[in-house]
Amino acid sequence: MLGAMKLLRTIWTRRELLWNLTSRELKQRYKGSALGFLWSVLTPLFMAAIYVVFLRLLARGVPMQDILIGVFAWQFTTQCVMGGMSSVTGNANLVKKVAFPREILPLSQVCANGIGYLLSLLVQFPVLALLLWRDGSGFSSAWPLFLFWMVWQAMFNLGVGSWVGALNVYFRDTQHLVGVLLSAWFFMSPVMYNMDFAKNIAFQWPWVVNLLYMNPMAVILNGYRAALLPGVVLEMPPAAWVGFALTPIMLFAGIWTYRRLEKNFADLL
Repeated sequence: MLGAMKLLRTIWTRRELLWNLTSRELKQRYKGSALGFLWSVLTPLFMAAIYVVFLRLLARGVPMQDILIGVFAWQFTTQCVMGGMSSVTGNANLVKKVAFPREILPLSQVCANGIGYLLSLLVQFPVLALLLWRDGSGFSSAWPLFLFWMVWQAMFNLGVGSWVGALNVYFRDTQHLVGVLLSAWFFMSPVMYNMDFAKNIAFQWPWVVNLLYMNPMAVILNGYRAALLPGVVLEMPPAAWVGFALTPIMLFAGIWTYRRLEKNFADLL
């Protein structure tokens, strides 16, 4: 507990550096492009069009609202994990020459991608509103809980990003392994389907559904959908509480691993 408070104080003291790293990441992402930050809105807009028009053929029985929420949220986690993995190796000169709290590196990736996710809501929410209006409904009255789940997801992303970022310094094969695992994780998370769809498919194997509930991303995606979509109830069986608890566990484990390994970063880069 004292270590966490000390870390928060350190980050607050170096908040200007955190902001500089975050803004640098955002600028580099769109460096040389004519539209710049507009791509933060245009990219999810194009994605929304693709998923709404084409993926309906692949996900019959799953409302498009569920797919859109899943896709945009999954993109947030994927970008944080991939960015966190290269947060140390991609800043080798900075790590070697400047003394600063290294935890800021993966945190800056989560902040930059969190800003991108907020910008993507400018596309996601209007498209969701249109789809709900077409069905004669609107957003759920529980929509403020969306902010809770976004913070909860950011915590999870920071834990995973810190963990893979530290491991990538020691084992460069991490980047290849993470790419494969992300692909598998995508299909094991209810991104392109909802829990009702999963229960119908795996009704003969209830243990499969329990494993799905234990996935932290499943809990987060279900939380987003319950917050935004009318008539959707967030079911929390015992397995889902395990998935819920894995978020703070992953945050603690990721930061703990990162801080334990960071003493050798400069020598290994």
